[in-house]
Amino acid sequence: MMTRILLLGLVAAGLLFSGASRATQLITEEEAKLPPPKGAVAADRRGILRGPKVEFVSTGDSVSSPMRLQLRFESFGGAKIDPDSVKVTFLRTPNVDLTPRVKPFVRADGINMQDAELPPGDYTVRVDIKDSDGRPGTAIFTLKVAPK
Repeated sequence: MMTRILLLGLVAAGLLFSGASRATQLITEEEAKLPPPKGAVAADRRGILRGPKVEFVSTGDSVSSPMRLQLRFESFGGAKIDPDSVKVTFLRTPNVDLTPRVKPFVRADGINMQDAELPPGDYTVRVDIKDSDGRPGTAIFTLKVAPK
């Protein structure tokens, strides 16, 4: 009886530890093979904006996978960032909505995804947010993932 309990405990502990250390697949191999968008990528940056700011925190020119995906959000004029408004898009043809994969890592001050898994390559990502006053903010950046 004691051996059975010990064995069940070891199996349960193994399952817990194996699930805790898994990376989150941000972009799949199939999505990485989609063609890039045709033409220029539009970014609306006219005039003086009071909307929120999205800043990609880079760790260098090229990173290896799994990587840390970190973004900072900044709001202005007493407004707060609306975490439910965050939308993350991998710009391809057709575009790939990454929001459900990133949502667990979204906070009012940004995104902090410790282990984002991506195949090697260059990936253009767009992040859209809104503040509590409904003002939009957008950032477009490129993730450069080196081969292992």
